[in-house]
This record gives sequence, structure tokens and C-alpha cells, in this order.
Amino acid sequence: MHYRGSLQAGILLLIIAALATAAVFFYLYIPTQPPIADETGWTEEGLKSVLNANNEFAFDLYNKLSKEVNGNLVYSPYSIFSALTIVYEGAKGKTASEMRTTLHLPAALTLRGNFGKLYNIINKTSNGCELRTGNALWIQKDYPILDSYKNVVEKYYGAKSANLDFINETERSRRIINSFIEEQTNGRIKELIPPDYLTEWTRMVITNAVYFSGEWKWQFEPKNTRKMDFRTSDGKIARVEMMRMNPEDVEFYYADLHNLQLLELPYANEKISMWIILPKNDLSEIEPITLEKFQEWKKAAKKTELADIYIPKFEFTTKQELKDVLQNLGIREAFSEDADFSGITDKKELFIDFVIHQAYINVHEKGTEAAAATAVGMKLTAVPVFNVFKADHPFVFIIQERETGVILFVGKVVNPISK
Repeated sequence: MHYRGSLQAGILLLIIAALATAAVFFYLYIPTQPPIADETGWTEEGLKSVLNANNEFAFDLYNKLSKEVNGNLVYSPYSIFSALTIVYEGAKGKTASEMRTTLHLPAALTLRGNFGKLYNIINKTSNGCELRTGNALWIQKDYPILDSYKNVVEKYYGAKSANLDFINETERSRRIINSFIEEQTNGRIKELIPPDYLTEWTRMVITNAVYFSGEWKWQFEPKNTRKMDFRTSDGKIARVEMMRMNPEDVEFYYADLHNLQLLELPYANEKISMWIILPKNDLSEIEPITLEKFQEWKKAAKKTELADIYIPKFEFTTKQELKDVLQNLGIREAFSEDADFSGITDKKELFIDFVIHQAYINVHEKGTEAAAATAVGMKLTAVPVFNVFKADHPFVFIIQERETGVILFVGKVVNPISK
């Protein structure tokens, strides 16, 4: 009996250990406790340069995506910016130059500590709001990633790494990455990487996830929400759930300009807010939107008491494959077999196969929930050559007995379906 009890206890400990190992393998770190990045050497000026890079890129993306997406659109420029910057850390030559220009990145010595500072700021939560982000590297097991690259992206970007087997367990690898992203985004981003995106030639996937949940500082009363008309972009009328606020003795940053209205709605911690840019008639009046324009509009905003505020409730998810958009913005060589990512592995054998982004937004009376994730897949530039025999044109055939070598039949095939 004692032996049996010891055996059962031993088995139980093995199961617990296996589950603990699986949890570490699947999740790398607890989503609510992302790693801390190294922010050594950061400065106010350096942090501003990284912030401006992200924000310039944000509007570059908007102006491209807005033209391509006729319906609703939501994306996280920070998520895409983060994933691509981690890829950039391994780029060299023209590949690095195109990425640096498109992402508006400062020099590496300025970028790293200041990116780490921005990452750590984002991961500081406070009352009424939850905001977090996390990065990860998913590497083909036994594939030789340079330690210098892994150390930099873990140190300054908090990017923990895990080994997967894309070659033999492609689908399982996809499920593991998607499961991690779903966990990081509180279940809001599911199936980020679709089937067939990963192949046996995938060698690395870089992921970023962002999650936000916050209550308004001044909430909308649900009892004031009513069905109201909303004119869509094609001129049709939709009946929507319109929230209404009738604030008394409250001042919002607001501007009424010649072609738009601008309003800031702060969240409870007052460190995060939503700016709403409302054109007088149509979005085409104010597009393209640039960082410079947005900053000018914000400067015009003054603390103002408003009689009523109407905002529709909305909830939707959008997903984009960003390869074409990023190529149009200037990142070209990185997607070609001329790519130079020899800072990741000492060979020039990787290129970006795909960049996929998915985002979710829910705006309601109490506040906002938003989530986004980005995956960058990297593939071998030169697929190993195998001997291939492809009889797709006229050929001769011979039937020979092997032991004696006697030829039994000879012929040729010119048209296989001709009788």
C-alpha cells in the first residue's frame, strides 16, 4: 500500500511538472505580467523620437488602409510598429535602410533604451484602466539564431523566445502561437494566423499583442442610449444605438474648426483618452490625415463645456494582411529573396513572408475595450533543391527485365490521351 501511494504521488508530481512545463512553453510568461524591458540610457528627447516614429507610421498606415478598406477599420500602429522594429533589429544594408525610413526610426543607440522605456510605460496599469503589451519570438528548433540578436530583442523589447517545430508540426505550431495571442488579448484576438500561413519553410514568427480596457472618466448613462439615425459612407441611413451624455460643469478639450470637430474623451486614470475627429460632412474632406495635421488640431482644442455629446456604440474586429501596404510605404527588399537579415542569422537566407494584423474595439457607455495583435512570419529565401522528374512533354520508354537486362518493350509518348 505504501509503495502504491508513493507511486501515485510520484505520477502526480510528474503530471504537475509536465503541466507547469507546458504552461511555460505555451505562454512564455503570464500575459498580465509581461517582462520588463531595459530602458538604460533613455532620455526625454530620445523617447520623443521613438514616439514620433510610431505616430508618423500610424498615419502613414491610416492613409493607405483607409483607401483599401471601405468599411470599418481598426488597427494598432504600436503593435505593427513593435513587431516590425524587432524584425528591423536583424536587418542590414538596403533592407535595414528601407525599414528604418518607413518606420521613421532613430539610430539604434537612441532606439533601444527609449523603446524599452515606452514599452515599460505602456505596461504600467493604473486605476480604472488596464493596458499591456508583449512580444515573442517563435523559432524553428535547431535553427541557428544569433545570440546577439536574441539578446537585444529580449533586453530592450521584452521579447521572450520559444522553439517550435514548423517543419514537422506546422499546424500544432500555429495553434500554439494563436493560443498565446488569444491569452494575451483576453480572448479578443482569435486565430490571428490563419491555416496555411505557416509552412515547413517557416523559420521564425515575431508576434506582438496589445490589450486595453478602460472606463470613461465621465460615463454615458445607459438609460440615455437611444436608437438614432447614422449616415453611412455610402449615404444610406442606419439605425444605431446612440449614447448621449449631458455633462454639467465638465470641460472637455474641444475644437470646432472649419471642416471638422475635435473632441477628447478621457478615461478614468486620465493617462489615456480617445480623440474623435468628426468631419463636417465626409471623411474625404480631412484625408489624408498626417501627424502634423493632428497635432495642429489638438493645439486648437480648448477646454469647453458642451451641452450634449452623442457617440454611437460600436463593436467590431478587422483583419489585414499588410504585405502590400508595407511595400507601398517603402519596405520592399525585406519581402524579397534579396532581403538581408544576416543580423538574425549569420546567413542571408531569411525574408518576410507575411505580416498579419488583427484588432478589436468595443465602445460602450462605461468605457472601451480594445485588443490587437501582429504576426510577422519569416521564411527561408533559398528552398533546398530536390531532384525532380516531371514528364510533362514527349518521352521515350523502355521496359527491361532487370536480371538479364533484356529489353522487353520500347516506345514513346507524344500525347498521353491520344488512343
